[in-house]
Amino acid sequence: MTDFGDLAALEAELRRIVRGDVGFDVTSRALVTMDASNYRRVPLGVVAPRDADDVAAVLEVCRERRVPVVARGGGTSIAGQATGTGVVLDFTRHMNRLVSLDPEARTAVVQPGLVLDRLQEAAAPHGLRFGPDPSTHSRCTLGGMIGNNSCGSHSVAWGTTADSVRELDVVTARGRRLRLGQDWAGAPDGLRELVDGELARLRTGFPELPRRISGYALDALLPELGADVVRSFCGSEGTLGILTEAVVRLVEAPRARALAVLAYADEGAAAEAAAGLLPFAPLTVEGMAADLVPSATALPKGGAWLFVETGGESPGEARARAEAIVRAADVIDALVVTDPAGQRALWRIREDASGTATRMPDGSEAWPGWEDCAVPPARLGAYLRDFRALMAAHGLRGTPYGHFGDGCIHVRIDFDLLTEAGVARFRRFSEELAELVVAHGGSLSGEHGDGQARAELLPRMYGEEMVGLFERVKGVWDPDDLLNPGMLVRPAPLDAGLRFSVLPREPVDVSFGYPSDRGDFSAAVRRCVGVAKCRTASVSGSSVMCPSFRATGEEEHSTRGRARLLHEMLAGEVVTDGWRSTEVRDALDLCLSCKGCRSDCPVEVDMATYKAEFLHHHYAGRRRPAAHYTMGWLPVWLRVVSRTRTAPLVNALARFRPFAWTAKRLGGIAPERDIPRVASRTFSRWWDQRQDKAERGDLVVLWPDTFTEHLSPSVGQAAVRVLEAAGLRVALPPTVRLEKPPVGDGRTVALDPLSLLRGRGRVCCGLTYVSTGQLDRARAVMRRTLDLMEPVLETDAPVVVLEPSCAAALRTDVPELLHDDPRAARLAAKVLTFAETLERHAPGWTPPRVDRPVAGQTHCHQHAVLGDAADLRLRAAARLSGDLSGGCCGLAGNFGFEKGHHEVSAACAEEQLLPSVRDAPDGTVVLADGFSCRTQLEQLAGVRGRHLAEVLAAAMEEAAGQGL
Repeated sequence: MTDFGDLAALEAELRRIVRGDVGFDVTSRALVTMDASNYRRVPLGVVAPRDADDVAAVLEVCRERRVPVVARGGGTSIAGQATGTGVVLDFTRHMNRLVSLDPEARTAVVQPGLVLDRLQEAAAPHGLRFGPDPSTHSRCTLGGMIGNNSCGSHSVAWGTTADSVRELDVVTARGRRLRLGQDWAGAPDGLRELVDGELARLRTGFPELPRRISGYALDALLPELGADVVRSFCGSEGTLGILTEAVVRLVEAPRARALAVLAYADEGAAAEAAAGLLPFAPLTVEGMAADLVPSATALPKGGAWLFVETGGESPGEARARAEAIVRAADVIDALVVTDPAGQRALWRIREDASGTATRMPDGSEAWPGWEDCAVPPARLGAYLRDFRALMAAHGLRGTPYGHFGDGCIHVRIDFDLLTEAGVARFRRFSEELAELVVAHGGSLSGEHGDGQARAELLPRMYGEEMVGLFERVKGVWDPDDLLNPGMLVRPAPLDAGLRFSVLPREPVDVSFGYPSDRGDFSAAVRRCVGVAKCRTASVSGSSVMCPSFRATGEEEHSTRGRARLLHEMLAGEVVTDGWRSTEVRDALDLCLSCKGCRSDCPVEVDMATYKAEFLHHHYAGRRRPAAHYTMGWLPVWLRVVSRTRTAPLVNALARFRPFAWTAKRLGGIAPERDIPRVASRTFSRWWDQRQDKAERGDLVVLWPDTFTEHLSPSVGQAAVRVLEAAGLRVALPPTVRLEKPPVGDGRTVALDPLSLLRGRGRVCCGLTYVSTGQLDRARAVMRRTLDLMEPVLETDAPVVVLEPSCAAALRTDVPELLHDDPRAARLAAKVLTFAETLERHAPGWTPPRVDRPVAGQTHCHQHAVLGDAADLRLRAAARLSGDLSGGCCGLAGNFGFEKGHHEVSAACAEEQLLPSVRDAPDGTVVLADGFSCRTQLEQLAGVRGRHLAEVLAAAMEEAAGQGL
């Protein structure tokens, strides 16, 4: 449909009859152009139906206008089947409920948009669970699982989704409402007659495999198999009917589990061993090689591993079964883990592989397309050898992993999908691999469906006559070819509509260096492959990503959604105004720049950097929002207050309501926020007035960041006391540019009198300018800082940064923005956190014993960039017990202060930080190393958080007062 009048009429008609949401706007369409595959299809619009009546109404309108319809759940499909050129039905927004759960019958009634983890959480108190569990369990939907016949790691115990479905409510393309079951229940007219005429073909035309997902499961309709219409519908990828409700079977969850990690020399040895473990009735037999493991320190020594899970009525029984498998297995090393936290940590390594595998060890890109072929488990070793040989013959690389116990292999391959020659090689390899899989008695798809990626090659697996039968079955269910056309039958070519083809061929002019993407912004945006780990409704452990999505539940506020909009911005078809796009700007507006995606995303998408880049271009030559001038230039305004000694006046005015209201309104500051107090005496002024500076010990240079300098000088003062107590000599960076050492201590004057004419200045990481996208100003500030820091760079002294966000900026933003200045990398290499400094430069120092529990939150930038291992060890040495929560405090520098952000900011804080503090017992130390975190705690909970340096300094003083 290309006529705008027809398109407008379609939208108007849908809005008239649908009670759900109808979106034909740029953002709604751009968000669903892709799933987790290599393909891209631009829809006309998106409808989020509220119920089956809405679904039927959409189908009626679209049938009359001959507009295709595609159902979409979490959008994590690998083969392109969750994209469409007509109307996309998004079930995640409204039709996402658990309707009922019957523990006695062990069944649940679910809507198609229900996320699997929500079902598992509801079933767990009854000792039950849904058997299949793909690695995307935290965001994939039951409807998508049924559409693809998903499996997951426990399929050796509980089978595929088709094994766990009892009944389905379906609306056909022509509006019939069917209740599918066994013994031909719900079969559309003509299906039984068609099957009765093809019994011989159905009995002989399907390979016997635990993971045969390709094509339609028509053999389930054989009379000896119960004429199971439900099973035959599973895996049909939305091409036969639209699912509106399902009755699913639950299984009893083991009371206890153990995980045996078996180490082998290589993946071939692991694959050969997998089938031999099946007689022990394990729950999983998962395989992966060292290439996919960021750090193998937690794994037994080897080059590849099998993750074999066992269950039992007690931990002892589960462990005994695991140990029996270890004894029976021919391994070079093994580990049995019974601790649930330890098991979760190991499983995360396996679950992140779908994203980790998209980058080769040298940083080059790898892609799906042949993601999940399956062969008989006993043939897996031989198949892998032939598969490796085929890749080598085509000059390709990839690291297989996956469900070794079922003979199902996942792999991302470094296809060149950007050039004509590369795409041609992709096609040749695909055709030859299809022949290889069939030669081993396998299935082109063993879990994720055929979609566009493999459907073209189904004749090689089934033959032309069986594929012709598939087409006839599609015609019985959907005679108008309305539902997801181009998938499974009469498919689009496997090399058509590749999502990379629309991206610019020439490098985009950008400011950041993007070192991990060879300076190519398009490659940086391509990092997002759509596995959607950012769409989880809750975080576990110390994870952060993606707080804005969890606050709003909207795809455009997820890391994936923003990456999709940036992709479409570069493509220029849906988002047509490039860097000036208001749609991209609005989606990025609620990005907290927490940097959580930089570490938590399996492919390390760095949305904070992309946001800064976008804002830089978006506002180039234009007036910016007021908050960019007030909070982006915060270091300047605070220095003015300091030099004019007007902090008491500023604080008084900030407490005077009429003035505060006016200032916040003019400054773009959220009216709900209190303006933080400015210190009457800055940290540097306190330093200048000190009389008892340490003269001995290893030199460390303490960074007077803007927040410590002007807003929390007590943190800097405490850090100085602790560092000096640990035997270190503290200095501050120079305030004038020195041509050579000595290192300044905040008062040193240059030996060259001309340097005094250049004026005094203060070092600054440029964080506030980066976060507001004022990159030209940020570069100028950073270069001035490097000029001041040159003498420090010539020494061995570390640079101690107390504010995590500033430390992260120095380690990442400065070298990535000043990628042409080698001094930036040298400075980044010197940056240490407070805890790292004590650990590395005062290893013999023993901190005071605090003997109190802690609560609070690890700063999101520390989690994402700096790491907290040294902090954990320092807290343990000081007898500070307990763990800090994950997530983000929600203030996130300027974000929580900007007008319109308060609601999301508070929601982020309520997710983990505030509950952890409220639930803490009396006497708990509330730790918050970041100024933003402390401010959020004070303004939303009335709680004073303290930097770890303050806690240790107070404990030292208390011990000294007691004569200890």
